[in-house]
Amino acid sequence: MNKIKIQDQAKQLRIYRKIHRFSASFLFLFFLFIAISGILLGWKKNSNGILLAETQIGTSTDLKQWISLDSLQTLAIQAHKEIHFEEGIIERMEVRPDKGIIKFSFENSYLGLQIDGATGAILSTETRRSDFIEQIHDGSIVDKALGWSSGSFKVFYTSLMGLGLLVFTITGYWLWAGPRKIKRKISH
Repeated sequence: MNKIKIQDQAKQLRIYRKIHRFSASFLFLFFLFIAISGILLGWKKNSNGILLAETQIGTSTDLKQWISLDSLQTLAIQAHKEIHFEEGIIERMEVRPDKGIIKFSFENSYLGLQIDGATGAILSTETRRSDFIEQIHDGSIVDKALGWSSGSFKVFYTSLMGLGLLVFTITGYWLWAGPRKIKRKISH
């Protein structure tokens, strides 16, 4: 009777090994992209401005001395037009009153601007490499390339990768624990 249970457990281990191997073969490149992009994103604020520009300091942290947001927005759009020769659509405005600046990023380019809230001076112009890396990391770069605003691929991709990681964790655990369990039964 004990021999039958050991054979069943060995059969289960072979099934887990096949699932683990198949999943690894299928998802290898995707996990490689996620791992490398995840490492880069973890280091973006410590990259000395390579992945993400250092946050500049404006002339005033007193919001009463700042130019209006719509004027700062107009300055950002104008700067985008001078750099890219087309009007940009602002995707995000990050107001940093503690630094005296506002950061702008644009929808169809990786341009990032940091503008002094009080004077309207452009303090920093950058290529936001971290945004590109983030889009690789979460799969939204495919949605962007295909012009899908719904984010369908991103949802599919992140679900597939999450389920893949879950399968690797479960099968990996059994590939580690299963042989130990069999050895204990054999030795008893």
